[in-house]
Amino acid sequence: MEKEYVIGITGASGACYARRLLEVLCRDAKVHIIVSDVGQQIAAHEGVSFKGFKATYHTIDQISAPIASGSHRFDGMVVIPCSAKTLAAIASGYADNLITRSADVCLKEHRTCILVTRETPLSKIHLKNMLAAEDAGATIMPASPGFYTNPKTIDDLVDMVVARVLDHLGVEHTLAKRWSGYDA
Repeated sequence: MEKEYVIGITGASGACYARRLLEVLCRDAKVHIIVSDVGQQIAAHEGVSFKGFKATYHTIDQISAPIASGSHRFDGMVVIPCSAKTLAAIASGYADNLITRSADVCLKEHRTCILVTRETPLSKIHLKNMLAAEDAGATIMPASPGFYTNPKTIDDLVDMVVARVLDHLGVEHTLAKRWSGYDA
């Protein structure tokens, strides 16, 4: 059976992470894409487009979309990048748009919900919201690439973060080299 995922893209820097995740997931899965207004503005500023994918596109205010209901089964959701505002809404159950409502559905239905946060430094409020979202069942995954693979390009760094997201979704990939220990 074909896997189905929801990808929410919000108003934080890092649209390249969402683009790369979509490139991988849209090959073999049914994908729903929701881009917030600010997410679209920042993506345009960063030179990233989310057009052209074989996916179902939803507007942020399309609260009647099937993915807004727990009776619509999908395998998981990733909010990438996840702004501090969206993190706060999800952590508090404030489901006022399709991204936050779909995340709310994931949490209440005990489905995979990954929040790829993109904020630094973190305030005490951000940390409390991360903990509250994690307590509710979300996976908090800051966009923090590792350097043990000796990345040569920005794409290598992006792939490392996206690879970790794919791992948590249970999607096979070859985006990043896996740690195998130090070479002696």
